Amino acid sequence: MEKKRKIIVVGGGAAGMIAAISARRLGADVTILEKNPRVGKKILATGNGRCNFTNINADAGYYHGKNPKFIYSALSNFTVDDTIRFFEKLGIAHKVEDFGKVFPMSDQASSILDVFLYELNQLGVKTVCDANVKDIRKNGKFIIELEDGKVYKGDRVIVTTGGKAMPSSGSDGSGYDLAAKLGHTIIDIFPALVQLKLEGPFFKRLDGVKFVGTAEIIHNNKSVAKDRGDILFTNYGVSGPPILQISRKAGELLNAGQEAHLKITIMDMVPKEELRTFLKKRWQISSSKPLDFSLVGFINKRLIPVVLMEAGIDNAGRSVASLSAKEQERIIDILTDWRFRIRGTRSWSSAQVTAGGVDTREINQDTMESKLVKGLFFAGEIIDIDGQCGGFNLQWAWSSGFIAGQNATL
Repeated sequence: MEKKRKIIVVGGGAAGMIAAISARRLGADVTILEKNPRVGKKILATGNGRCNFTNINADAGYYHGKNPKFIYSALSNFTVDDTIRFFEKLGIAHKVEDFGKVFPMSDQASSILDVFLYELNQLGVKTVCDANVKDIRKNGKFIIELEDGKVYKGDRVIVTTGGKAMPSSGSDGSGYDLAAKLGHTIIDIFPALVQLKLEGPFFKRLDGVKFVGTAEIIHNNKSVAKDRGDILFTNYGVSGPPILQISRKAGELLNAGQEAHLKITIMDMVPKEELRTFLKKRWQISSSKPLDFSLVGFINKRLIPVVLMEAGIDNAGRSVASLSAKEQERIIDILTDWRFRIRGTRSWSSAQVTAGGVDTREINQDTMESKLVKGLFFAGEIIDIDGQCGGFNLQWAWSSGFIAGQNATL
């Protein structure tokens, strides 16, 4: 009788748990080594605690990295439909919301973790928590050494340690060191899906101001990333879904020592010419009003003094009648094209995902096996692939993890 293949999964997050289930279902002897006191901690924080576990629109256009097309094979071998069926069999009824986001019907991220824990237990996957892996080496078999001196041996190893984003969930980037020791190249990592820090003296005054508008990353006077939605000013700069979506491009530029600017369009629903006509008419009607008061009811009150100051108008209380054509034009410019120099992104603790990671050129895209070390596999965020907000990163974890688990049994 053939001996069961012994597989060690390093990291018990989304990719690690599905890899373990996938391998165990094919008859392997599977052990998960998780550094946290429990597996799946990060899953509980996803989708604001609701777990947006996939997106019906998932394709390469929603992913980043040196080679986003690397995802094609995994996503076609374990598709969004496969993901939904996988979770349905575990007991997760689903619903599709705006922009193709898929959530459990229960609206609880804990449901996803609960069914995972049940399945791992039913299958007999061994889970070792508080297991901090210090070293992985290969000497015929793989030898995995923990910080506390314990040693595990396996025929195959799947590394699913995640990145550095959300360190409170246990993500500390230790997997990159393990991969590098095994000879792998690590593409520079930086925070993604993260808020932006901007230059300017007035952000404390704007803290909490929210509006619907368009945000763009500008590099060399060209728009290189763009999104629309709720934008929130903070005491350090800006936040909100559109900012998170375009933040990856800002991080990439800053990481490469390039300058990046943010363009915000507060009034993005009408062409500039229409806005000009509207405001000139409004100012004619209210010519005796103080200038700042003339914009009440048009834009957020707390924005008014800052917009006027940015337009070079010091005395916001002077009458509308005293407004010159040049000053009018500058106000219109700020409302349609307000530029800020980006001085950085927020730190890892604020980021939802890690950009960069293990170089995809050194991984077989069909199997997730290392091209450098036979029997070593990678899955999830540790690889140089990151997705946009909306369930794309979890879909990458499921697809890459499932494929790695299957192929590790061969």
